[in-house]
Amino acid sequence: MKVGIMALPQSGRRTVFTLLTGDAAAAARPEGKDAITGVAPVLDPRFDRLVAMYHPKKETRARTTVELIPPLEENTVKEGAVFRDIAGTDALCLVARDFLDDSVYHVRGSVDALRDIDAVMGELLLHDLLLIEKRLERIAEGKKRSRDERAEKEEPVLSRMRDHLERDLPLRTMELSDEERKLLAGYSFITMKEMIVVLNTGENALSDEARVASVRERFASSSISVIKLSARLEAEIAALDSGEEREAFMKEAGIAETALSLLTRTLLESLGLISFFTVGEDEVRQWMIRKGALAPEAAGAIHSDIQRGFIRAEVIRYGDLVSLGSEDAVKKAGKHLLMGKDYLVEDGDIISFRFNV
Repeated sequence: MKVGIMALPQSGRRTVFTLLTGDAAAAARPEGKDAITGVAPVLDPRFDRLVAMYHPKKETRARTTVELIPPLEENTVKEGAVFRDIAGTDALCLVARDFLDDSVYHVRGSVDALRDIDAVMGELLLHDLLLIEKRLERIAEGKKRSRDERAEKEEPVLSRMRDHLERDLPLRTMELSDEERKLLAGYSFITMKEMIVVLNTGENALSDEARVASVRERFASSSISVIKLSARLEAEIAALDSGEEREAFMKEAGIAETALSLLTRTLLESLGLISFFTVGEDEVRQWMIRKGALAPEAAGAIHSDIQRGFIRAEVIRYGDLVSLGSEDAVKKAGKHLLMGKDYLVEDGDIISFRFNV
């Protein structure tokens, strides 16, 4: 999974990138035309609990790739290179400034998160609209020369998509069949990607739920997820030496969940991904798969040979293991499950695969 972090200048996107990846050196690189890439662990309290139970020699979290996209300034949008970076991502995280600080200038002269989000959304919609119009023009020109069956199939779908965009609606909100999605797979439609808006607010506004509510209401038809955080405050928390200090600081600040945990969880939900775990004394590992995946597909996330030679999945529910305390106790309670190829993997499952190749 690759997530692109984008924003207008001075919105806090570098701080959010550092919070996610822990790579302050990468975030501090001079701005260029290319995105800066980092890796973020997927923080999951279930993983931590399993590590505490098994004391493995190795612990491996799932990870996501994070790209720090150059700031969306007027010249970068006109040049278009920024859209190339955006096109290579699976989801977009738009950091919107909602904090007041006279020492940090705002490119538009004042702080207005709704205005800024609307402006960025407009650029993304325009990108897709121009892409579709150019393709429809080529199809029209091609009709004069010869028949193209693929173009004939594309034309009505693209026309519907153009109409959808002209109503200021992103393509992720449009119903498309699997066949239509396959037909359009070669195009880089940015508004088809899942979008998360991070409202970067001041410390004194963290308890103001009206700010998040107004953004959600304004963009309710755009199918975006909205979360709120104070990047500056989160950076202070991340800099503390111990878990006890961080926990105490968060409690005093009224923060129930760190930005990294909240943001990664929101990203997984937006992308329709779930986690399952493999456990043992050698390693506890978290794996990510799509929601709705069957057991053989989960096996394939580990290795293609396991999927090819799949026999069965031995499943323990995370809740059962935690409440009963051990695998032996789960088995004695009759809650150790033997599942076949049609088993629908659930979020948090602990799975051991049996296979033969």
